[in-house]
Amino acid sequence: MAAAASTPAPLIPGKSTSILDSKIKKTPGRIGALVFGLALVGGVIYAGSHLLSDLSGVHPSSAWPFVLLGFALAIALGFEFVNGFHDTANAVATVIYTHTLEPHMAVVWSGVWNFGGVLTSSGAVAFTVVSLLPVELILRVGSGAGFAMIFALLIAAILWNLLTWYFGLPNSSSHTMIGSILGIGVMNQLMEPRTGLSGVDWGQALNVGKSLLFSPIVGFIFSALLLFVLKAFVKNRKLYKEPEGNEPPPFWIRALLFFTCTGVSFAHGSNDGQKGMGLIMLILIGTVPTAYALNHAMTNEQVQTFIAISEKAEHTLDKYAHGPAASQSKPPSPQQVAQAQKQNSWTPTEQIALEKVVSERKVQPDTPALLSQLMKDISQQVSGYQSLAAIPPASIPNVRNQMYVASETMRVMEKTKTPSFDATDSAALLNYKKQLDHATKFIPDWVKVAVALALGLGTMVGWKRIVITVGERIGKQHLTYAQGASAELVAMGTILAADRFGLPVSTTHVLTSGVAGTMAESGAGLQWRTIRALVAAWVLTLPISIALSGGLYWIFRHVF
Repeated sequence: MAAAASTPAPLIPGKSTSILDSKIKKTPGRIGALVFGLALVGGVIYAGSHLLSDLSGVHPSSAWPFVLLGFALAIALGFEFVNGFHDTANAVATVIYTHTLEPHMAVVWSGVWNFGGVLTSSGAVAFTVVSLLPVELILRVGSGAGFAMIFALLIAAILWNLLTWYFGLPNSSSHTMIGSILGIGVMNQLMEPRTGLSGVDWGQALNVGKSLLFSPIVGFIFSALLLFVLKAFVKNRKLYKEPEGNEPPPFWIRALLFFTCTGVSFAHGSNDGQKGMGLIMLILIGTVPTAYALNHAMTNEQVQTFIAISEKAEHTLDKYAHGPAASQSKPPSPQQVAQAQKQNSWTPTEQIALEKVVSERKVQPDTPALLSQLMKDISQQVSGYQSLAAIPPASIPNVRNQMYVASETMRVMEKTKTPSFDATDSAALLNYKKQLDHATKFIPDWVKVAVALALGLGTMVGWKRIVITVGERIGKQHLTYAQGASAELVAMGTILAADRFGLPVSTTHVLTSGVAGTMAESGAGLQWRTIRALVAAWVLTLPISIALSGGLYWIFRHVF
């Protein structure tokens, strides 16, 4: 692996890469640095001013929550900064190696569209990733165990990403993050065996794992297939040869490569940028719940709509609540009750029982009755205050946790199809779940801006190592125009489709496997030393990130 960090050898014996080397070594220049600096300062002012505005109504008894918030946010944004080293650099490799754009122009352009992708992201991927964490840690994120979770998984992901970046390996930040989350869940289960709560939602983890496993296969096969189709219908031989000297491609292929670079950058921002967002929201909820546990942007009209939809959902569930008595199902253990009461000022017994349902992903006969009662508790509190912003600070964490548990319980019921709802009842419950998620699963614009800036800054600082690997060390020949366009078109489509379904995928895996697929189809051959290193990093990422985050979580639990 160490050899991967050395100066790349010529792509073909006897040919020089001095033109590209000189381009890549260029600095962005004063104008480029000034433009990026102004954007960075403007973004910091925007994010900082909105954060301070949100915190103006928070009056803690000490400065410690603010210190903890600043430290945790720095680590979370540090993860996105390192993410920029890896994933955003993949988007610009093809346009650089086909002379479509000058390197620093490509990096800046990619950063702009990453920014746009982050700002327009739905948040679905963010909360899909968060849902992999143990439910008891999500609900008690402000506790010592909650902070141990946040710090352990972020630091573990940063360490592994930095190590693979140092050796120039396009490792997946998504892969690393998922492994870190699994490590937290496993260690939490080992440390808390008596709670009866499971450490990992393995069903959800399996779905995420499938997306990470199959996305590089999709990238390889479909990129090769697209190149094959392109050869069959477009007979311009120049497209399938390496660039000559510093000559840019024909206008239409240059426009296509420009479009695909833009699309991959936008798709990367909309998908990968969300992973840090979900964790930042957990940090904000844990440190300053008064400002961020509930969506204060909900208007009074929306709150009234929520109450009306809640009543309809309660009546719907009541129709399915005539099963065996609650006493016939296994009640929560005394340890669970004691722990919940210790960590919350007030926790309804039905919430404790439903937490067990969410953790074990098993719907009990009395679950509809318990969920209906929890809905009534939520509705009474919200209607009593008429708006989420008016809920007293001491009650906010409890209301948020009740909403979260209700939403997750309905997710389990929908997934297990227990009980079997008819179409009308299912629609009523889905509508209520959307209302709950709107109140608890939101991402302020300033968080999106901060994440986009961290990604962009990371790309500007560390793009060269990964770009060189993608452009020079995967195939035995120089990247052609058609190969670059095929790999990026498939990567763009795959990532956007995954974002539509709320699934995290790796830009790195999809694009590098796409480049490998085009090299294999064209008969150029692969540099197996690089391929073996990439596969080794891919295979080792899960076990190493699991071990790192699990070990750090154990240490931090004792520290906190």
